[in-house]
Formats: sequence, C-alpha cells, structure tokens
Amino acid sequence: MQGPALGLLGFAIVIALIMLRMPVAVAMGLVGVAGVTLTTGFSAAGFMLGRSAFEAAFPYSLSIVPLFVAMGVFSAHAGLSRSLYSFVAALIGHLRGGLAMATIGACTIFGAICGSGIATAATMGRVALPEMRRLGYSDSLATASVAAGGTLGVMIPPSILFLIYGLMTEQSIGKLFLSGILPGLLGMLLYMGAVWYSVQRNAAAGPAGPRYGWAERLRAFKSIWQVVGLFGVVLGGMYLGWFSPTEAAAVGAFGAAFLAWIMGKLDRHTLRASLSETALTTGMIFMILVGANIFNFFIETTGLTDALIDYVRALGWNRWAVMFVLMVFYIILGALMDEISMILLTVGPVFKLITALEFDPIWFGVMLVTVCEIGMIVPPVGINLFVIQGVSNVPMITIVRGITPFALADCLRLLLICFFPWLATWLPGKLI
Repeated sequence: MQGPALGLLGFAIVIALIMLRMPVAVAMGLVGVAGVTLTTGFSAAGFMLGRSAFEAAFPYSLSIVPLFVAMGVFSAHAGLSRSLYSFVAALIGHLRGGLAMATIGACTIFGAICGSGIATAATMGRVALPEMRRLGYSDSLATASVAAGGTLGVMIPPSILFLIYGLMTEQSIGKLFLSGILPGLLGMLLYMGAVWYSVQRNAAAGPAGPRYGWAERLRAFKSIWQVVGLFGVVLGGMYLGWFSPTEAAAVGAFGAAFLAWIMGKLDRHTLRASLSETALTTGMIFMILVGANIFNFFIETTGLTDALIDYVRALGWNRWAVMFVLMVFYIILGALMDEISMILLTVGPVFKLITALEFDPIWFGVMLVTVCEIGMIVPPVGINLFVIQGVSNVPMITIVRGITPFALADCLRLLLICFFPWLATWLPGKLI
C-alpha cells in the first residue's frame, strides 16, 4: 500500500489509537514516523523527526500561547469568575431560569480573559452550581448550562483555538479574534433561549431568584471593573495598534497576575500553582503540535491532500454540499476527541480543501470553532460533560439529558453563520 491510500490508513490508525486512550501527541507522532519510514526510508524519517520537533516549537509567534494561557490561569486564581457571576445574577437572576442564564452570561465574559472552554466550564461550575442547587434548580439544567456556557470560552477572544488555527494556516490572529465576537454573543443568546425553553417545559427546573435593586446592581458592576479594564487593554490595545498580538498576550498575562496580587490572591502557593498549571497546559499543547507536525509531514508525502481535492472536484458536488459533509465529519470527530487535537490533526489537509473551494478562511475558522463547541458537549467523549461531572458529581446521564436544547442551539448557530457569513466577517472587515 502506498500513496493516498497509505495516508488514509494512517489517519484511521491515529483515530483508533486515540479511541484506545493513547495520548494524541504520541499517536500522531508514532504513526507519522512509521509512515515516513515506509515511504521515504529510515534515514529520512530520523532527519524529519529531529527537524519537525524543532520547527513545531521554535517559531516566535508560538510565544503567544503560554502568555494567553497564563492570563486565563491568573484570572481564575484571582477570583474574577465569582465577581462576574454575581454581577450577571444581580441583573437577571430574578427571572425563571435566571441563574442558569447568568451562568451563561458570566461564562461569556470570563471567556474574554480565559480563552479555554474547559477552564471556563470548570471555573464557573465551582461558582455557579452551588448557587443554583441552593435555589432548587434541577441538576440537569444546572449542569448543562455550565457545560454549554463553558464552550463560549473557545469562541470569545482571546481564544486558544483561534490562536492555533491562525498559526497553522498563517491567518491574521487579530482578524480571527474579531471574527469570534458576534458568533460568541449569538451563542450566548441562543443558550439563554435554550434555558428559557427548558423552564417553559418544566418551571420547577429553574425557579426565580431574588430581585436586586439598582444600588445592589451598581455595587456588583463596580466589582468587575478589573475584568472590563483587562479585556479593554488587551484587545483594544491590539486593534488600536499599540502592540502586536504577542505583546497583547504579555500585557494580559502581566495584568491578570497584577490583579490577582492587588486583590490579595497571589501568595507564594498560588503563584507556584499558577505557573505550574501554565507550564503543564503549554507543554501539552506543544507536544501535540510536535506530533501534528510529524503526522502532517507524513500526510503530505502520501499526497492524500491533493488526492482529496481532486476527488471532490471529480464528484462535481456543489461546494456547500462539501462543506455540509465536512461539518458533519467534524461534529462526529469532536465527540470522540478534544478540540485542540481535532484541529491539529485535520486542519492541514482540510484547509487546502476549503481554500481550493474558495471559502473565506476567516469564516471557515469560525465554523470550525463552532463545531468544536458542539463536540465539547456531545456524548460519548464531550470533554465539558466530563469536566462538569467531576465538579458536580452528577451522573452523566443527568447531564446529557439536559444538554439537548443547548446542542440544538449550537446547530442553529452553525446554520446562521453558514447562511449569514457576515456574522463572522463584518467586524474584521471594519476594524482591520
């Protein structure tokens, strides 16, 4: 076996190894090295192995990854998530399902300083779930709202997924960040609509909370000035040309650490834990980058990408039919592996296909992140479901029972972005 067939077999083996719980970086690296050895020989594989590891981690542009990771870690340790939740709950907590809606709103704002869907879900889950349980919310609605709301952390800028997609496809990170704002806000509204639908069907699932006066709401707003200021400085400074995306990430990381310090949350233990978490997360991402670089080199040598493009053209399908198949493929794949691994494994060949079909790469980036969000809350391996189960100790079947309206809301958002591409392209076109 050789050529594209060998590349397709390698791709299938990687997915099978991941399903068997082999680390993604190891699976891609092993298959990549074995494939290159078969196609070009042992000496060439050894040379490629040394070069790929260096090329995957060396670029200066990758320094943005640990800096934005550090920004999210320090923000979480500073307790900003609780202030955000209290502010949004003061505004809408008196509505039926209001605390679930407040959770989604707080996840949206926290995503602006975190960049990770998993971290957003875990952090907000520890804050919001006890409050919703205290008020009598059903476990299914409470846990599902946190799991779904957490996914907004990968859409609202700064997003780790947009960073990785931009670095791998050489697209403007600034444009990608801007492209996620409107779809992220749309996702927030649709998730709130899913909560409304759930409490219409079962009012006892989300009882109304106490109503706060305007004085209390104003006090709650004053407690989140740090988040507003940090978000404004990082993104506003980047788009006003004060500093580059990498410099913006450095400002964000320092600003988050400074906020944690002035709030009295940055002692020696917290500093050590924050730096350790940042290092572990960054190391995990870079290891997957190395494995993906090796695997993508193997895929290129087999000619699978070009063969795929030629095959699609020979079918004579409308390009939107191809996009529909791609989105279904990504939703299924997203339910089987984490979102970072999915992008690194597939974006190489898929990006060449969508550019050959003349799709806007910025718009496709938003579509890709949206299906990643769906995958994060779809069984059997929706990562946010397991995160929330670990935080709440609620049976998985209970969480899955409540997640259906939110998954349908995501599918609706995907269709809206597909039918109205300006949702992803209007802001980048106006501001950059």
